[in-house]
Amino acid sequence: MDIFDSLLQGLGAVLSPATLGLLAVGVVLGMVVGVMPGLGPSAGIAILLPLTLDMDATGAVVMLAAIYYGAMYGGTITSVLVNTPGESAAVASTFDGYPLAKAGRAGPALVLAAVASFVAGILGVVLVAVTAPVAAGLAASFGPPELLLVVIAGLLTIIAVMGGNRMLGALSALIGFAIATVGVDLDTGAQRYTFGSPELIDGIDFIPVAIGLFGVGEILWSVWRGEHRGPRASFSVRAVLGDLWPSVAEWLEVKWTMLRGSVLGFVVGLVPGAGATVASLAAYSVEKSVSKDPRRFGKGAMPGLVGPEAANNGASAGAMVPLLTLGVPGSASTAVLLAGFLAWGLQPGPRLLEEHPEFAWGLIASMFLGNMMLLVVNVAAIPIFASIAKVPLRLLAPAIVVVCALGAFTVHGSIIEVGIMLACGVLGFYLKRFGMSPAALVIALVLGPLAEKSLRQTLIISHGSFDIFLQRGASQVLLCFVAVLLVLPVVIGRIRAWQARRAEPAHRP
Repeated sequence: MDIFDSLLQGLGAVLSPATLGLLAVGVVLGMVVGVMPGLGPSAGIAILLPLTLDMDATGAVVMLAAIYYGAMYGGTITSVLVNTPGESAAVASTFDGYPLAKAGRAGPALVLAAVASFVAGILGVVLVAVTAPVAAGLAASFGPPELLLVVIAGLLTIIAVMGGNRMLGALSALIGFAIATVGVDLDTGAQRYTFGSPELIDGIDFIPVAIGLFGVGEILWSVWRGEHRGPRASFSVRAVLGDLWPSVAEWLEVKWTMLRGSVLGFVVGLVPGAGATVASLAAYSVEKSVSKDPRRFGKGAMPGLVGPEAANNGASAGAMVPLLTLGVPGSASTAVLLAGFLAWGLQPGPRLLEEHPEFAWGLIASMFLGNMMLLVVNVAAIPIFASIAKVPLRLLAPAIVVVCALGAFTVHGSIIEVGIMLACGVLGFYLKRFGMSPAALVIALVLGPLAEKSLRQTLIISHGSFDIFLQRGASQVLLCFVAVLLVLPVVIGRIRAWQARRAEPAHRP
């Protein structure tokens, strides 16, 4: 009953015309951002965050969260129609989404993807409402040593899922930590790396860094790959409209796929750093393994699209749990949301649900309403968003860069922050160019102050001894998890190498 009463309280906080209007605007903007080439939820939230700083905290976060999960589906439209994922979480959707479009089933594919997103979103919100209070109660027992280990575990998760680029992922995180050290020393009050500039005494603001990395950086990356020279998308919007509704056989084929993908995505989203990309790829592998005819996958199997779509939206909901209860973002998008929380003077953590229940439960309740709006908008406005996907990048890129510059300037009215944004745009391009991770950098930048504060407090409590991590039960559990994250990639690599050596003789003539 406590959870039900809290949800009712949250609904009461968001059922005002103004908040519902912001929710609707967020859903539509998220769809538009997801459809635009070179952008994704991280870029959309970062670019639009400055516009919300003067709003009421609840309404602003409701709008930004709607942009977050709205953009997840927007990327699906381009994945299905033009084989171009709007962001990394939509990569798995191209495997069968585009073959379905080529087979004349684009309309049913987009409708089922929308329904899968809705089912995952609603189920995810229910699970958030159930697990968030439990996680908050558990996190309340955490001290500085546990918080430091949670931060380390989150970053190691990102590095572990980067495949062969783990060293580059670690280097990306270290760059983020380095940027976070600019400002004033927590103990001595001395300036660090400010070069005498009063603009840098308070540190480098997160917002221009995020806008540069995810906005300008993505545009530069797309231009470098020559996407601005590409022709307009060749699909016909009328063809998409021609056969929009799935058949009964297709509905029956994916009924359990939606549930499996939703639950899997939520569980993966709970792990700080794992994110929707890992969830969608894992869901694709699961659906292929349970299929009676796995050879269909990659050639237009509807479960191959619906599973990843349900998983990435389930992961979006799951990532809210560590964000709200620990203050640890599970992805680049939730890192930008965390920056928004801090900008409004709200510190996510175990006390957030108690000290600001109208805000926390209002955000959770708004996800119910937002997913309902998203379903209606998705199905009703597919032709409109499909038309946006036909706009060439050479027309969008200049407008996006201008919006990025305006967004960076409006935060504090500082032209220096515009320069920081542009510099981070170039940095973001080179990070992608050399296989590094802008997401790892951003999450490390956001978590840097928390990591430094937790480390200092831990060493003060233990009088400089690291034995404190072995003397506390929660720390021991987290240390085991960190050890697994360090060892697991090595073990998996050895197993794959062993399997490859065993398979070699079979291919010799």
